[in-house]
Amino acid sequence: MNSVCIRLVVFLFATVFLVYVSRRPLRNPRSHGFYRFFAWEAIVALILVNIPLWFADPLSALQILSWVLLAFSLVLLGPGVYQLFVRGRPNAHRKDDTLMAFEKTTELVTSGLYRYIRHPLYGSLLFLAWGAFLKDVTWYSTCLVVLSTAGLVATAKADEKECIQFFGSSYNDYMSRTRMFVPWIW
Repeated sequence: MNSVCIRLVVFLFATVFLVYVSRRPLRNPRSHGFYRFFAWEAIVALILVNIPLWFADPLSALQILSWVLLAFSLVLLGPGVYQLFVRGRPNAHRKDDTLMAFEKTTELVTSGLYRYIRHPLYGSLLFLAWGAFLKDVTWYSTCLVVLSTAGLVATAKADEKECIQFFGSSYNDYMSRTRMFVPWIW
C-alpha cells in the first residue's frame, strides 16, 4: 500500500471518529460543534497532506516557525483543558446535548489563559493548523488552512452566542476585556 493510500485510509478513519464525536452537533447547524467538525476535518487533511515533508529541511525559516506554532499549540491545549475542568465546574445536568462533557461548564472561567483569550482550545487548533500548513505551502494546503481558520472563527462565534445565552451579561463583559485567540492581538 503506497503512502497516499495509507493517508487516505487514516483520513477516512479520522472522519468516522470525528463524525461519531460530533454526531449531536452535526444535527444542529447553529451549535459551535457543527463548525468545529469542519475545522477538525480540514486540520486532519492538512496534517496528512503535509506529513511527508514534516521533517524536511529542518533548519529552514518556515520549518522553524512551524515548530514554534506547533509548540504554542500544545502550550494552550493543556492549561486550557485543565482550567475548564477545574474552574469551569462541568456538570452533566447542564442541558445542551451538543456539548461534550467537559464543555458543560457551570462557572465562567476568566483566569489563567482565559484571562487573556476566550478560546485557548480553538487557539490551540488554529496554531496547529498554521504550523502544519507551514510544513509545505502549496495551493491546496493554503485552501485547507483558510478553511480550518474560517471554521475555527465560526466555531468561536457560535460558542460565544451559546455562552451569552448561558452566562448572560457577564460573558459580554468578559468579551470586552479579552481577545478571541491571541492575547492583545486577535
